Amino acid sequence: MKDNAIYFDNAATSWPKPEEVYTAAEKYLRYGGTNPGRSGHTRSIQADRLVFEVRERAAAFLGAGAPEEIIFTLNATDSLNMALKGLLEEGDHVVCTPFEHNSVLRPLGSLRRQGIITSTMIEPKEEGTIDLAEIEAALKPETRLIACTHASNVTGALMPAEEIGKLAEERGVFFLLDAAQTGGVMPLNLQELKPQLAAFAGHKGLLGVPGVGLLYVREGVKLKPWREGGTGSRSEEDRQPEMMPEYLEAGTMNTPGLAGLNEGLKYIEEVGLAAIREHELKLAGKLRRGLSEIERVRLYGPSDIERCVAVVSFTVDGIDSGELGYVLEEVYGILSRTGLHCAPDAHRAVGTFPQGTVRFSLGYYNREEEVERAVDAVREIAERF
Repeated sequence: MKDNAIYFDNAATSWPKPEEVYTAAEKYLRYGGTNPGRSGHTRSIQADRLVFEVRERAAAFLGAGAPEEIIFTLNATDSLNMALKGLLEEGDHVVCTPFEHNSVLRPLGSLRRQGIITSTMIEPKEEGTIDLAEIEAALKPETRLIACTHASNVTGALMPAEEIGKLAEERGVFFLLDAAQTGGVMPLNLQELKPQLAAFAGHKGLLGVPGVGLLYVREGVKLKPWREGGTGSRSEEDRQPEMMPEYLEAGTMNTPGLAGLNEGLKYIEEVGLAAIREHELKLAGKLRRGLSEIERVRLYGPSDIERCVAVVSFTVDGIDSGELGYVLEEVYGILSRTGLHCAPDAHRAVGTFPQGTVRFSLGYYNREEEVERAVDAVREIAERF
């Protein structure tokens, strides 16, 4: 990467990480390197203590009821697959939104093609949002689950998660929240949002490294295990031990990744979620305002930045989005994401399918001068091409 490159792809994975994250992952690999909970020697015990520490920290940070409600997974996609395929049974009906990531759409599509479930996708509102009444109208007697992203990875629009949680509770259905884009970038309390299941990406707003995800499973919710195998407990049995979290955590963990996640959470606690949210929205607002003043630029998602996370998607009339992203990097050193962003129905909803958009997604380490450079770059491209 060029030394002066601008990284605007934090919705894919945050970069850079706090220095402590790099150090913790490297230290574990160099001086620990053992498998937690599998041996009786001191290094294995220390690794087990690390896993317990980060589980406690994550549970407190996210507002889980207890540490054992936090399951460590490979990534948010893994978490969502565990939730959907572990919960849904033959004859179930699912309600979802057009703003879901393929991590939800593809498992649902697979279950639907197998004849296991049916599903209803609600219609979008203007500016890439949804109406709670549409979700309520889609509920059926056989509805078992409402699946909803907390924030669109295409438009940044926040969905009414708390209201959906209340509706699901009133109607006696499960609520799965995809919080991949909101964990670590805005205040979020699982006790207030009331999902029974929620998925998080450790490598995005939580500032950890790739290869770690989290799945919140409220106490009393029973899932079929996504994988089965070694846990270090009940080794004499040929069935998965039913105590949580071991029930859903078979196999060797990404302990170096968990060491990094632990430091990412500490960093966020030190800086404060309110400060992170304020900084990111300030930059996103400046970016939207600057782009909105450029002739030929079209912006997508809510104009009120308070209703969003720091994701700004746009197109330039007459210029292919993939080509635009290429020029932004090659000529101006700006790294973005182009295309459909693994969320094709979101693009259908906002009218950008199949071309997609250019997405600038900002993080805590971005600065105002980078936003200014990006706006100038887009203006110059729009005027020249």
